[in-house]
Amino acid sequence: MARFDVYPNPDVAERAMVPFWLDVQNTYIEVDTRVVVPLYAAHRFRAPVRHLNPVLVVEGKNVVMNTTALGAVPIADVRRPVANIKSQQAFIQEALDTLLGGF
Repeated sequence: MARFDVYPNPDVAERAMVPFWLDVQNTYIEVDTRVVVPLYAAHRFRAPVRHLNPVLVVEGKNVVMNTTALGAVPIADVRRPVANIKSQQAFIQEALDTLLGGF
């Protein structure tokens, strides 16, 4: 598991709206959970807030980072990443800083 890995949403019924989860936890922290942010299908996310809800690209699809919905999930729910989007780190970090006051 690595920071900025993207995982398929394990809830099949929810995948049309939230296809992926983005791991935002530091790699060196080894506990039984990971902090993730849901990535919404861009056409399903209403009214993104500038700097808080960046549009990211995963597997060629636009997704919106719902930063305010971040949370911890069991490691068992994030076993096989489908991508790593470290190349989009600036947008991700800006969203986290906007949420947490680190700007």
